[in-house]
Amino acid sequence: MKKTFFIALTLLVGISALISCKKDAKSDVQKEVIGTDSQEKTEKQNDGLTLLKGEFVYYKDAAVLQTHANIYGVFVTDKMLELNKLAEKYKKEPTDMVPVEIRGKITNKKDDKILWENKVEIVEILNISKPKSEENNVVKLGSE
Repeated sequence: MKKTFFIALTLLVGISALISCKKDAKSDVQKEVIGTDSQEKTEKQNDGLTLLKGEFVYYKDAAVLQTHANIYGVFVTDKMLELNKLAEKYKKEPTDMVPVEIRGKITNKKDDKILWENKVEIVEILNISKPKSEENNVVKLGSE
């Protein structure tokens, strides 16, 4: 049953990522990078964390954050459990995805539990918002 759910969740997230991708041509625009010794860089920018905005779901010991560009497996930590508790009030179903803004540490290191290529450890919760009803992706298990 767990494997079926994870396969269904993976397929749903993958399909929604493909559908939501824009077909814009990528340009070779170079961005100006501020060096780490620059006075223009804020304290938050120097802490090595990344701002991520996307849809978050936690179900049966598996957490995923889907942004406009990537899908991240989320490490189960106290901060992730706090985020899930805050997101619960916006969910109608246990598998509802909730829009969130977090800051975290991104890694690509292999992990036994998280099989996504990109992984994130949540360090700071910035915002949780109510999902738009027409955009709420729900995975329904069972037959009706």
